[in-house]
Amino acid sequence: MWAWVSTDGIAQQDRADWYHDAVARTVAPHRLRIANPAAFRARIGVLRLRGIEVSSHTHAGDSWRTPRLIRQSDPEQYLLGFISGGSMGISLLRENSRIDTGGAVFFDTSHPYFAGPPDREGAVITLLHIPRTALALPADRLGTAIGRGLPAHHGLGGVLHQLLLSLKTYAVECSPHELRLLERTALDLASGFLAQQLALQDRLPAETREQITLRTIDAFIDHHLADPALTPRAIAARHHISLRTLQHLFRKRGETVSAVIRRRRLERCHADLVDPAQRNRPIHAIAGDWGLTGASVFSRMFRDAYGMSPRTVRQQARDRR
Repeated sequence: MWAWVSTDGIAQQDRADWYHDAVARTVAPHRLRIANPAAFRARIGVLRLRGIEVSSHTHAGDSWRTPRLIRQSDPEQYLLGFISGGSMGISLLRENSRIDTGGAVFFDTSHPYFAGPPDREGAVITLLHIPRTALALPADRLGTAIGRGLPAHHGLGGVLHQLLLSLKTYAVECSPHELRLLERTALDLASGFLAQQLALQDRLPAETREQITLRTIDAFIDHHLADPALTPRAIAARHHISLRTLQHLFRKRGETVSAVIRRRRLERCHADLVDPAQRNRPIHAIAGDWGLTGASVFSRMFRDAYGMSPRTVRQQARDRR
């Protein structure tokens, strides 16, 4: 599960040393510079899975991974960092990049680098720690991506970023089996994202390519649930695959594409029906928000899924409040 630590409760004069030790334990030893130690605040969270780790860092300071520190201690990991807030500058292998919110950067603990927010507001960065042996991509080609800013506002980068952010909220509710599936998914998406940036998609294992396609389609479905025109045929066309291939991918999961769309729409409707902020909205309007038109059809589908009518679910939520 996630382990969180912060400067709250740490004496001001000890915060710089505390943060230095925390970064060494969660990432690797770094040389740090904190411009205003008296006002310094930081928060770090770490989720350790079987083969990879995810960490979250909120801080305003500069850090160097120097050759001397690499010789002293090197976890030999790739780090794929996503900026969730603020911005960050990074210098590595003669590459100088500024990564803004929604962007990503790829680096290696075995290479010297400098990283630091370019302003006093600091940055929030989510790191995916990947053992160097875990990526099925040529090391020499991966080396060309080190230090580069990568687009993560959409596509595979966006899907992976959102997955990592969601782990902060939902990992605690996951079983060990579910966490292993999420770990595999994160590694597949990272491999696919990097392969896409380096035009190496053909080097990925067939299973990884399949999982990437599924996760991309999952994100597309979630983003377009409100569209009544969201159909299996439209999804297949959007992702340049045949309808038969799409149905085959989902059949291996044990659920048809149409069933997935219906289930996710009903889940959104259920969440809105029990939301106090939407207690006065008509039920048919909530259904329409999620692409479900026709009051009688919606009511029947909802009852089949939850064993009671939408009106009863809403009333029970009111009674509990």
